[in-house]
Amino acid sequence: MRVLSLFSGCGGMDIGFEGDFLCLKRSINTQLHPDWIIEDRGNWVKVKKTPFQTVFANDIRPDAKAAWLSYFSKSKADANEIYHVDSIVDLVKRTRNGERIFPSNIDIVTGGFPCQDFSIAGKRKGFNSEKSHNGQKLEEDEPSVESRGQLYMWMRDVITITKPSMFIAENVKGLTNLSDVKDVIERDFANAADGGYVVIPAKVLHSADYGVPQSRERVIFFGFKRSDLKEKALKALTLDVIPPDFDPYPAPTHAFTFVNPALPTPVTCSEAFVGLQEPEKSDDMSQKKYSKAKYMGRHCQGQTEIKLDSIAPTIRSEHHGNIEYRRLSGEHGGTHIAELNAGLQERRLSVRECARIQTFPDDYQFIIAKRDNNVSVSSSDAYKIIGNAVPCVLAYNIAMRIAELWSKYFVGDKNDYFG
Repeated sequence: MRVLSLFSGCGGMDIGFEGDFLCLKRSINTQLHPDWIIEDRGNWVKVKKTPFQTVFANDIRPDAKAAWLSYFSKSKADANEIYHVDSIVDLVKRTRNGERIFPSNIDIVTGGFPCQDFSIAGKRKGFNSEKSHNGQKLEEDEPSVESRGQLYMWMRDVITITKPSMFIAENVKGLTNLSDVKDVIERDFANAADGGYVVIPAKVLHSADYGVPQSRERVIFFGFKRSDLKEKALKALTLDVIPPDFDPYPAPTHAFTFVNPALPTPVTCSEAFVGLQEPEKSDDMSQKKYSKAKYMGRHCQGQTEIKLDSIAPTIRSEHHGNIEYRRLSGEHGGTHIAELNAGLQERRLSVRECARIQTFPDDYQFIIAKRDNNVSVSSSDAYKIIGNAVPCVLAYNIAMRIAELWSKYFVGDKNDYFG
């Protein structure tokens, strides 16, 4: 099953949608999903491969591609040709001018369209972003439809061009309480291919409810191609309340935002950091590297210490060097007393620790020296692209739910992929 990935970044959604990666055993509810595990390595498990394969990816950041290639080149011989460092606006314009940009026979389009203009951590410009589609400041005469806040419209154009059976779009929770933005986006997506898509009401998923050790909430949009849906599925997806057996949103696997004694407790930072050595003792370049930004006082962003016995705060992209602290000194109010008594120094979270919190596998290396394409990934770059990503385990839960329902949703011979 062919997936076209937009705004791909370093590939958190892509990893989750393909599966076959290592994650914490505690991140998977083995009581609910024992069939997801193909290899048990103690604290770690390898989850099985999904029926989905990324055949196209794009982003405007060369460092995101460099990181993406460092992981996917191991499994995709044509990885360099799959990933395009181009603005989605330029890709759509080139397509309209007759170039063959996007692959054919696309089954799913995924995309986490830029969120900075909707995030409560930003200026909340929304559709009126001051940034252009390529991340630069808009000129006065530049069309607003090419602003960063309206790039979902260009994702809609890609859906119109490629006509997938379904699409999945992702953004920050803040979008849902910014005027009528969510409703506008839902209506605009439904108009893809001349109104050819059913777009169900978007929901906010909390990552900690799915085994991710992080306070990260994301709104997920689902759209389905009307002409590909079975009659019963079309009826179910257009009801005011979608029946549970047709609901594409995955059921929680862990209990964080609600009480359910039948589900395991959230994964904690302490569990996520299992086996990690301190940076000065580690051979892992992503663990060696961490922000040296000085402590600025609790009134500033990124000056707090993570709680080892709880989930982490949101790993942010727009952090300006102020990554949260792995531990603070006693002078600055540090609470990890045993570690401080053992002589461990105040420091911020390492790149690898942020990646663990985002459930990236350890065989993904984020710190990359310059190669033939003259692109490197520094620790500052790595923090940004990790903070932009969809947690791999959350994406895997979404992918496996879609795989579970595919034959129930869609007509066609591709149902053979699902048995």
